[in-house]
Amino acid sequence: MSTIRDDGVEFVVNAAGRRVPTLVNGAPARPFTGIGQAAPEGTKHGPPIRSAADYPDDGDKRVPDLKTALGRCGLRDGMTISTHHHLRNGDRVALAVLQAAAELGARDLMWLPSASFPCHEPVVDLMEQGVVHHIEGSMNGPLGAYCSHGHMRGLGVLRSHGGRWQAIQDGEVHIDIAVIAAPTADPFGNADGSHGPSACGSLGFALADSMYADHVIVVTDNLVAFPCIPWQIQGNHVDCVVEVDSIGDPKKIVSGTTVLTRSPDRLLIAEYVARFVRDAGIMKDGFSFQAGAGGIALAFVGYIRQMMIDAGVKARFVRGGSSSYLVDLLNEGLTDYILDGQTFDLAGVQSIGEDPRHVATSPFTSYNYHGKGNFASMVDAVVLGATEVDVEFNANVVTHSDGMLLHGIGGWQNCLFSGCTILALPSFRDRIPVIVDEVTTLTGPGELVDVVVTERGIAVNPRRQDLLAALEGSDLPIRPIEEIKTEVERLVGGAPTRPSLGDEAVAVIKWVDGTVIDTVWRVPETSESA
Repeated sequence: MSTIRDDGVEFVVNAAGRRVPTLVNGAPARPFTGIGQAAPEGTKHGPPIRSAADYPDDGDKRVPDLKTALGRCGLRDGMTISTHHHLRNGDRVALAVLQAAAELGARDLMWLPSASFPCHEPVVDLMEQGVVHHIEGSMNGPLGAYCSHGHMRGLGVLRSHGGRWQAIQDGEVHIDIAVIAAPTADPFGNADGSHGPSACGSLGFALADSMYADHVIVVTDNLVAFPCIPWQIQGNHVDCVVEVDSIGDPKKIVSGTTVLTRSPDRLLIAEYVARFVRDAGIMKDGFSFQAGAGGIALAFVGYIRQMMIDAGVKARFVRGGSSSYLVDLLNEGLTDYILDGQTFDLAGVQSIGEDPRHVATSPFTSYNYHGKGNFASMVDAVVLGATEVDVEFNANVVTHSDGMLLHGIGGWQNCLFSGCTILALPSFRDRIPVIVDEVTTLTGPGELVDVVVTERGIAVNPRRQDLLAALEGSDLPIRPIEEIKTEVERLVGGAPTRPSLGDEAVAVIKWVDGTVIDTVWRVPETSESA
């Protein structure tokens, strides 16, 4: 079944039962056809071939400022500018680049961040002025609200970290100018993220940008003589190097979502998750796990650490987002390696800069679905969060129950391919149940979600009879998900009210293979979320 709106955009129902457009920002878009069903075709995208004759023989690519660099890279209206988010809410480069483009008179730019944060709120003003046309990347806080209320001129496109690499690699997104905030760099453009006064850890999110963009600008506040050792970004990909006073504040890498929970209910959830991993037989010598940066996930690491000590068990590797909690496991000999895609605190930054067992990875190695395998499916268990989950185990991480777009996907979708995917979440937030009949926005299909852990019990996906069998004799509170849902609704006074959303698409959610898995619909300004 398909419908065509007045603007000529056709909407079809995809394999997940969601209505999605077949045209996104003027480009054809494939509807989701099922997990592993959309086979890629063609060859990888490649940037233009350049000649060393056009670059300085002495290797010095420094230019005086961002405006000069943008000019040399041929800035013009309608271009795509990409940035990365390793400095998270402390980043000072992405906004400076877009503001410099505005001063040069550029219009209708597409911004492709690997993620955005509250520090990027002024991009709303740039969209109002016509400098930025739309954003393809996570939109948090004010940017999410601006998009949800239908103010952005183009459709937002939300991708996972692996999906972003896939889109760049496959040519689905063409980056005209990539800008890389580098804590250390040399005049040639070699760059490193794990050293210098603004050290942030890995620069893995910027790696695809450096390889596939037409032009690349490195911005640093710690210029060193050639060669910058180690380098994570190769200067052979770089056009210009810009020195600035500060690329950002590394202390703001830590955000409210990367702090250990102190809530008794949430600590109980974390304990349940650790006991589940142990009792299901996942925790054994040589196993691996990944825990997100949320408060519950961080608490889980503390519980599983003690269980590993008690059982004499050592992990072969742990996946990060690294934090002090994972660094402690490494230093205590409880794991051989940290495979780190993003650094979440300063202890992680220090460790990745000093310890060769703490290894920087990228979305290519960890998450890219259009590669010859990736690390995600090799992880035995992953602990994630969600804003909603439904009785079919489908999950939502990008909107709240009112339909407001307030979160990005991160590596969440990619992690669903682990051996055991565990969603750890409170049964309600602000008296709004988290378990619902149908998620407001589908971010991940239920067939990839194995376990939902709440303070009121643990629901195991019926597809995982092996897990249920392994748990026979455990004293964990294993319950059907429908039973937990009914109990919570009785406690809070009923199921949440379904949001009243318009028929205007404001964003789409891409699956890991580049297909469209769901649509985000406009939230009226009269919403209480406005």
